[in-house]
Amino acid sequence: MLAQQVFNGLALGMGYALIAVGYSLVFGILRLVNFSHGSIYAFGAEIAMVFIVSMKFGIVPGILLSMLVTGALGIMIDKIALEPLRKKGSPPIASLITTIGISNIITNLLIVFIGSEKRNFPNIFGYGMVKLGGISITMTQTMMCVVSVVLMLILVFIVFKTKIGLAMRASQQNAKAAKMMGIDVNFVISFTFFLAGVSATLAGALVGGYYEIVYPNMGFMAGLKAFAAAVLGGIGSLPGAILGGLIIGVSECMAVTFFGSTYRDSVAFIILILVLIIRPNGLFGKKGITKV
Repeated sequence: MLAQQVFNGLALGMGYALIAVGYSLVFGILRLVNFSHGSIYAFGAEIAMVFIVSMKFGIVPGILLSMLVTGALGIMIDKIALEPLRKKGSPPIASLITTIGISNIITNLLIVFIGSEKRNFPNIFGYGMVKLGGISITMTQTMMCVVSVVLMLILVFIVFKTKIGLAMRASQQNAKAAKMMGIDVNFVISFTFFLAGVSATLAGALVGGYYEIVYPNMGFMAGLKAFAAAVLGGIGSLPGAILGGLIIGVSECMAVTFFGSTYRDSVAFIILILVLIIRPNGLFGKKGITKV
C-alpha cells in the first residue's frame, strides 16, 4: 500500500514539476513570480480539450496545437501587460499584482467562452495496467512520467546547450550587460514565457487525462502547489522544480494514506511554510548578492 502511494505520488509530482518549471523559468529571467501561471495551465488543458474533443483533431495534433496556442498566450501576456511595466521602470510589486489580475481574467474568459462546468477529458494513454509485486502501475502513470522526463530533458538541453539558452542565462545573470552584448532581452523574455506556456499545457493535458476531467478553475490549487514545489526546489532552478514537484506529489499521496483526503491540499502549504522558515532559498537555490 505504501509503495503504491509512493508511485502514485511520483506520477502526480511530475505534473506539478511541469507547472513548477514555468514558475522557475520566468522567475529566473525576471525575478518575478508569475501568479497567472496556474490559469495558463488551466487554459492549456481546456484548449487541448477543445482541439481533441470538440474539433476532433486527434490527441497528438490537439495537444501540439494547444501547446502553440498557450505559448502564444504567454507571449501576449508579456507583451501586453508586463513589458510596458518594465519599460516604465515600475516596481516589481506592480508586475506581481498584474499577474494576479491576468490570472482572474483568463479564468473568467474561459468560463464565458467555454463554460464553468467540469468536462470529460479523454484518457490519453489508455487503461492498460502492469503489476509489479504489490504495485499496480497504469499506462497513464507510466506515460506521465516518461513524457514529463522527456520534456524536462528537452528544456534542460535548450537552456544549457543552445544559443537561446545561453542568452537566457546571460539575461538571468545581468540583463543590462546582456543587452550591451547585443542580446535582445525582450525576445528572450518572450521566449521564456512561450516555454512556460508549453510546459503548462503539457502538464494540463497529462493531469487532465489522468483524472479524465478539466474545468476553468483547475489551475488555482494546482498552481499554488506547483509554486510551493518551485520554492521547495529553489525557484529559478529547473532541477529544483523537478525535485520539488516530486516531493510535493509523494507527500500529498502520503497524507491521503495516513490522514485522509481532507488534508491532501494542506501538505504543500505546510512544506512551503517550513521551507521559508528553515531554508528560504530552497534545496537548489542560491543566496543572492545585494549590491549597495
